[in-house]
Amino acid sequence: MANTSNNKETFTLVLSLLVTLGLLGFGVWFFRDKLPFAYQQQTQPSANSQRSASQAFDTSSLDTSLPNPSVLTIDGSVTIVALMKQLQMAFNPVNPSLPITYGLPDRSPNGTNKGIQNLKDGKVLMAASSRPLKPDEAQAGLVQVPIARDALAVAVGVNNPYKGGLTMEQLKGIFQGKITNWSQLGGPNLPIKVINRSPDSGTYTFFQEVVLLEESFAPDSANFTTMKKDETTSLLRDLGDNGITYSTVSQIENQQTVRIVPIDRISPTDKTAIKNSTYPISRVVYLVVPRKTSPGAKQFIDFAISGGGQQIVQRVGFIPLN
Repeated sequence: MANTSNNKETFTLVLSLLVTLGLLGFGVWFFRDKLPFAYQQQTQPSANSQRSASQAFDTSSLDTSLPNPSVLTIDGSVTIVALMKQLQMAFNPVNPSLPITYGLPDRSPNGTNKGIQNLKDGKVLMAASSRPLKPDEAQAGLVQVPIARDALAVAVGVNNPYKGGLTMEQLKGIFQGKITNWSQLGGPNLPIKVINRSPDSGTYTFFQEVVLLEESFAPDSANFTTMKKDETTSLLRDLGDNGITYSTVSQIENQQTVRIVPIDRISPTDKTAIKNSTYPISRVVYLVVPRKTSPGAKQFIDFAISGGGQQIVQRVGFIPLN
């Protein structure tokens, strides 16, 4: 009888254990989407973690077997031209035997998209980019090295009677031609004049991806103009009392003729919001080279991400990487 009693107790214990484990397994399955974000990150990396990983690049992995050029030619972003010029000047004493030019053919930069194409075509040795590389560009052997954090500012003329902010959805509607009058936003009965950047601009591409969610801009019309050349001065000059445009914040925040519009109640002049990417149109800017490059090109990149280079980043109005 004792053996029978022991067997029953053992069976009951095993059965209870199995039921408990089953309940635990069901609980994990049922509540897995309700668990803290940290657990979800372990099972499926978030977009932010993937973005951070894509930004990291160890320059020691560059193949520097190419000979140093007589001139380090760079083309690319117009919106970070001030940063590039300051880095050029500061790098000259570091390596005076390697002069640098920025832009082709007359030392005027042609925008990110054209600059990267010139790099792929072998017309320049480096590109400055205001957007991440596209898959086909990475497949072509190009690599991106982050050098600064930045944000896009949405601007209207200083005398524009609309004084409010915008949501990302409203901003999208404006640039897709679905919102065409300031009265639709609670402002005066005044047509919205949209001044869009040139398609050569990496800022144009970034804005389209982040704000329009890769959908199309509105076609050009009487109140929607796409610029032919990638430049900022003419965009701001043409705003008038009813225009709207966008550019890198460092090119806008000190202008007296325009006013920055908060997006989702956050201003791009909030440096902490840019660094933490809580401002919704934050980004990273890059230097781009072929993986096989020269020691001089690597030296310039290393200077840009060094302590001295990051001080220049901050002085020009961008956000250092760390």
